[in-house]
Amino acid sequence: MQQQALSVLVAWVRLEAAMQSFNQMLRRDFGITGLQLAVLRILGERPALPLAALRKALVMHPATLGQSIDELRVMGLCTVTRDPRDKRARQVAITDAGKQLMARVPVAGPMRLRETDNDPARLDRLKLAFEDAIELFGLAEYVPGKTAGR
Repeated sequence: MQQQALSVLVAWVRLEAAMQSFNQMLRRDFGITGLQLAVLRILGERPALPLAALRKALVMHPATLGQSIDELRVMGLCTVTRDPRDKRARQVAITDAGKQLMARVPVAGPMRLRETDNDPARLDRLKLAFEDAIELFGLAEYVPGKTAGR
């Protein structure tokens, strides 16, 4: 095996382990998942957001996101209301309790990129590295929203 390939595998395993440890801490210390934290962080950026826009921003399956938001609602960390302009659509908003929780949770993981200043060139390199990883790991056909052969 090429030394570079082994180095990449080690870095990947370290990243996965760090993310898993962070997610375990979120569940243990705050009672939420990484997805739920991402939802709260996005909701914290605006007064309310259509559920469809949130789903698009997170590239999530509707059922997965819906279940996560419902758990946040039950915990009192967000509200879900009908859109007065379109009774079929739902609006999601963070509550004061959700804002208070967000203030206590460490700013780590992918959502950190939205909340901290970073060198744009470094972010561009990171994006390209992730795109390369999808291709090099043979995962292109499994990217949500893509069809086989595309």
